[in-house]
Amino acid sequence: MAKKWGIAAIILYAVYALAMYFYIFHISSGGIPDAIKGTVADPQTFMTERELYLSDEYSKIRNFLFFVVTPFEWLMYILILFMGLSKVFEKWADVGKWKVIQNGAYLFLLYLFTTVVFYPIDLYRYWLSKDYGIGTQTFASWMRDYVLDFWINFGTTLIVVLVLYWLIRRSAKRWWLYAWLLTIPFAIFMMYIQPVVIDPLYNDFYPLQDKELEEKILALADKADIPSEHVFEVNMSEKMNSLNAYVTGIGDNSRIVLWDTTLKSLTDEEILFIMAHEMGHYVEKHIYVGMASYIFSILIGLWLISKIMPWLIRKFGTILKIDNMKDIHSLPLMLLLISFLLFLSNPISNYISRYQETRADEYAMELTDDPEAAVSTFQNLAKAGLSEVNPPLLVKLFRYTHPPMLERINTVAKFASKESTE
Repeated sequence: MAKKWGIAAIILYAVYALAMYFYIFHISSGGIPDAIKGTVADPQTFMTERELYLSDEYSKIRNFLFFVVTPFEWLMYILILFMGLSKVFEKWADVGKWKVIQNGAYLFLLYLFTTVVFYPIDLYRYWLSKDYGIGTQTFASWMRDYVLDFWINFGTTLIVVLVLYWLIRRSAKRWWLYAWLLTIPFAIFMMYIQPVVIDPLYNDFYPLQDKELEEKILALADKADIPSEHVFEVNMSEKMNSLNAYVTGIGDNSRIVLWDTTLKSLTDEEILFIMAHEMGHYVEKHIYVGMASYIFSILIGLWLISKIMPWLIRKFGTILKIDNMKDIHSLPLMLLLISFLLFLSNPISNYISRYQETRADEYAMELTDDPEAAVSTFQNLAKAGLSEVNPPLLVKLFRYTHPPMLERINTVAKFASKESTE
């Protein structure tokens, strides 16, 4: 029975992947509205013919990968359960009397297995980025980061899983609530240490080196009532050609970070617009809003899993080869549900993020009052990252945490038009 279900899952995934292939490569097309053609938002006015071609090709490949890789993760977890691999890992992990050691050993085997399965996909993404001129990182450096990712993610996952299954064994009915309560301080702690402990493991961070530009940014920060010590530079040129800046951390560890690629590629006016955008996030407390949304979504997710997972085990426990939710070999089912719920929640979380990014754009335009710099900034960001300026609706809903460049440039144009009429 499990074999038949496994074959059915593989066939269903293959049909889905084929459908997504036709949708991404042959059916969907964001296109450029006639009203936009020839304006500053039309990519043909600021991208070369080759850049337009590469942008379209690169975007389609990345979109296709996004829509097939996550369901492939679900298929992997299903096959791990159907084939009895999860119980095999649990048997191999029976290395001592302590349950915590057994569960930790099981998680290591499962995590190592899934990492090996996904390594070819991750490697392809690395080479894809280099082939299209986005990535600059050497293979040795990429492998270093890959191994670092493995141990950092495994370490955090280990803490979560050990606590989670301890709670499930101790409090069968209320485990989800206690797990959520523990999530709050853990999430805040991780966000607090991210800028000063985790991020420096991957890149070098230092105060802005261009002192003349620093004075301009400090003046802008003072205008926005933002502490000046929160501006940093990071050497991303060793890994990327794309441009970026972001806000990270909370409390005393919060900071605004500029990639050095941004500093090398944009004018001072464009950099000031980007900094004003990041200051908008800081001023409007988007980090805290995002953290609150994240914590609330965890509450909903854990509650749903506490209802769905026991039902699936009662209904399909024999096929899934799961005896009891309390046993660690049920973990692939939990990971499958988490991944599935996260995928379904993408449109909501992305909508909130796009709204925050729009608010930050509006704040930046009000703070700098330089629409020309805003337009050229967005154009340069699109060129450097080979961005799809007007993606298909499904892609926008599930992938875009920022408004597409066409929308962002239009927002700037409307702002400039409004200012000129007042």
